[in-house]
Amino acid sequence: METLLGALVIFGLRICDVSLGTIRMMVSIQGRRYMAAAIAFVEVSIFVVAIGKVVGQLDNWVNVVAYSGGFSCGTMLGIVLEARLALGNRIVRVITHRQNDRLVDALREAGFGVTRVVGEGKDGTVYMLFSVLPRKTLERYFAIVRELAPKAFISVEEAREILHGHLPVASKLK
Repeated sequence: METLLGALVIFGLRICDVSLGTIRMMVSIQGRRYMAAAIAFVEVSIFVVAIGKVVGQLDNWVNVVAYSGGFSCGTMLGIVLEARLALGNRIVRVITHRQNDRLVDALREAGFGVTRVVGEGKDGTVYMLFSVLPRKTLERYFAIVRELAPKAFISVEEAREILHGHLPVASKLK
């Protein structure tokens, strides 16, 4: 029973530290160095305790399996948590083959900033919409675009820094 309990503790510790590691990497990429450093401190503290329990009993294969299983499950959980937290901002480009004032108006009415640009595509004139928005609001933005321009080409990328301009008001996006 003690062996099983020890393995469960190792498993749980690894889930925690690997999940934190995934989130730490995402906030590091976004340039949030203080948050990343704080998460790293907690992450490595948990790791040291977990590895100490395994190294202290290398002949116990149950601990090794728990350590490996915790790493695997922690990776999955970290990805799920990071997606739910939806940190950061995104730049969204929407390209249509016809001018769509209803789409622009609907996005603006929903609280999104939209910049409209006329361009030249392979088959002629295209209309490009640019927006910068919190990642948490992407699905709402996409729903409006899918409804009013179902064939639009959409691309999204991370916005590391934003200066000035219009960002959606959180209360309008609910």
